[in-house]
Amino acid sequence: MTNSPALRRSLNLPLVILYGLGNILGAGIYVLIGKVAGAAGYLAPFSFLVASIIAGITAFSFCELSSRFPVSAGEAVYIKEGFKIPQLSLAVGLLIILTGVVSAATMTKGFVGYLNVFVELPPWLVIICLLALLGMVAVWGIAESVTIAAAFTVLEIAGLLLVLFVTMPVLEQLPARKGEFMPTMDLTVWTGVFGGAFLAFYAYVGFEDMVNLAEEVKDSRRNLPIAILLALAIATIIYVLIALSSVLILTPEQLQLSDSPLSDIYRAATNQNPWFISIVSLFAVINGALIQIIMGSRVVYGLAKQGLISEALAKINPRTQTPVLSTGIITGLIVIAAMWLPIETLARTTSYLLLVLFCMVNLALVRIKRRDTEKLTTFTVPMYIPYAGFISCALFLAIQTWSVLSNMIGT
Repeated sequence: MTNSPALRRSLNLPLVILYGLGNILGAGIYVLIGKVAGAAGYLAPFSFLVASIIAGITAFSFCELSSRFPVSAGEAVYIKEGFKIPQLSLAVGLLIILTGVVSAATMTKGFVGYLNVFVELPPWLVIICLLALLGMVAVWGIAESVTIAAAFTVLEIAGLLLVLFVTMPVLEQLPARKGEFMPTMDLTVWTGVFGGAFLAFYAYVGFEDMVNLAEEVKDSRRNLPIAILLALAIATIIYVLIALSSVLILTPEQLQLSDSPLSDIYRAATNQNPWFISIVSLFAVINGALIQIIMGSRVVYGLAKQGLISEALAKINPRTQTPVLSTGIITGLIVIAAMWLPIETLARTTSYLLLVLFCMVNLALVRIKRRDTEKLTTFTVPMYIPYAGFISCALFLAIQTWSVLSNMIGT
């Protein structure tokens, strides 16, 4: 493998921020705002805030780890460095790949819903054609594919700002209705809040994927931590504002039943055909799926480069300087997942997988920091951050598991 071409280090800080934002925004608000409102009711904005706090604590752990180990298949490397167990590193790498596959399948299903605003086609045909096209874009070249993703990101941010603009008049209702948006001490209320937060947590998928571009980012030890924190902060502000506007203009029941929630919100706010926001939504969902394909292929490449899976999967095309075989495998797996599973199941599965992964990554950082006590010149966080990240993610998992089991027993 010593003579194999290397990945091209061509991504600057703005491109990495847009890459992360495109993944986070496309993964969540365009697809799942209705499902979060269905679970949490008028407390949907609070659910997004809870999810952002849990994701944000772990994001700081990722910042230090990405600065310490700026390589592809980042999470798998972090686990390897933390626990020194190669088999565990492989298991984590496969978990990351599964998360990316399920996440991209979720977004592909969301694309079908928004496309139905314009034309109804067989879902299987839409899924296959869309993913084949995105797979080809992903192998074209990292600079080219991320530049396309960045352009889509600018468009989807514009779409969200448009939704905020047209719904701005309903924010005048907030002082009179503020009691509806504050949780009480009722256990049932908090069950809904955490149920909504568990779905909303899926909306923050993306910041952890950014570390897998480390070998293609300029000055990655500096730029990756900055990009992770900025992307997550911007996404959180947009999410809470959109969620607030959504439940002010439509009821949670109306949002839950919608396959294209932002289009319905725009229609209710303006009494106009939502063709523009529907088109933007299509591009947003495409963007998220494209980014997951790129991420998944880089994790496969990184695992193969470390000798944890077949080295054939680490081969880089000399002309495009991308892992073509790995990209093809990831794309095929996404097609299968999108064909079989409903969107809410896909989103919940992604959240479960991510929380397990985050628990392990936080523990890995604890072990690394306890073992390596020398002062670093890279991005560092206090020891309580990975401890808090582990505890918050583990509690979130326990609460959601308890809720699911209670519902199963109740039925």
